[in-house]
Amino acid sequence: MTLGIDDLIRAISHGPTDTTAGGTLEFTPDGSVVVGDEFRRAEAAWHEGLAAMARAGDGVGIIIDEVFLAGRKSQARLQSALKDLPVVWVGVLCQPEVAEGRERERADRHIGMARHQSERVHGGVAYDVVVDTSDRSADECALAIVAWMQDHECE
Repeated sequence: MTLGIDDLIRAISHGPTDTTAGGTLEFTPDGSVVVGDEFRRAEAAWHEGLAAMARAGDGVGIIIDEVFLAGRKSQARLQSALKDLPVVWVGVLCQPEVAEGRERERADRHIGMARHQSERVHGGVAYDVVVDTSDRSADECALAIVAWMQDHECE
């Protein structure tokens, strides 16, 4: 099961044209994202819900697709909810210029966000395994993650 921050944003948005997640996020012209207190409360509930699903899943693996806007602080918030669960932290890197090029090819992106976030989201974050999508396909990265998990006897 794959769930991510975009699912939360869609869930609290006021329809498909709401880009502010119900007024809880602000996307600035430089590509940064300002996160409001209401979003943080929804995020905390979301994290607890993800952890509850993982605990109740009995063999159902969960992949959480997250963007750590505050680097280590963001990871700590999620880690707090997942505290008693086995977790493999995967860092997905991409060179800023490559991410920016991909962003420009997609109509649903705020231009500048990829460059703004490309390094910031990894600041102080501890990963078990890291892949770089700059010059590797999604399939190649997925295979590298699976190989790492097999080498480390992860379920």
